[in-house]
Amino acid sequence: MNTGRIMAIFEKDLKEFMRNAMLFTTILLPIFLAFMYSRMGDGEEALPTMLVYLIVGVAFSAILCSGIMTMMAEENEKNTLRGLIQSPASMVDILAGKSLVVILMTAASLVISFLIMDVAFEWSVASVGGLVLLALFFLNVGIAVGLTVDSVATTSVYLLPIMFVFGFTPMIEVIIPDSDHFIRQLTDYLPLYQNIALHENETAVPLLILVAWTLVSFLYVTWAFRKRMSDEAK
Repeated sequence: MNTGRIMAIFEKDLKEFMRNAMLFTTILLPIFLAFMYSRMGDGEEALPTMLVYLIVGVAFSAILCSGIMTMMAEENEKNTLRGLIQSPASMVDILAGKSLVVILMTAASLVISFLIMDVAFEWSVASVGGLVLLALFFLNVGIAVGLTVDSVATTSVYLLPIMFVFGFTPMIEVIIPDSDHFIRQLTDYLPLYQNIALHENETAVPLLILVAWTLVSFLYVTWAFRKRMSDEAK
């Protein structure tokens, strides 16, 4: 990895992110939801933990995952990825530079959302570690899909299920109120619920499940990376 090349890619993609209306508006989605939820109730009670983590899931899926997925798909669509790979920058430099852009945008959106919701959580080490694992999961999935699709339009086929299943997970409680329903039982093992459990002082099992999801995402991105490099070598 070359720090200078990573920062050059970061600066270039940051400018493109700010100019791309589709990408830039994703930053506003968690902020809009945070504003809406902050107006719920009498305004004096703290927001439920589930709503705070719903905002986290929306930010990670709509900005972190969608952003890197769209940027990689754009490179494939314009056939510029091959040019980047043939430049002095390695594929790892390219992915690191683009990842820094979406991490920065996600962090900015989350900070503003938390300020609007007046979140006064005490973040434990386990909670912060869980957020890092969750971020890696969404980032890996976004990179993997971005590496394997040929156009930006195709990303929506993957993005919508990812957002609804992994980003909006707590909404399942509104759609299916019965906690004994088998779908509700299955969703208990999805990543975002592990973060909520970690926040509620459960540690071992939620952390293991979250690590397992992150490892699966690493395997997925590794497969996609090798496939793309193989295709580019032809």
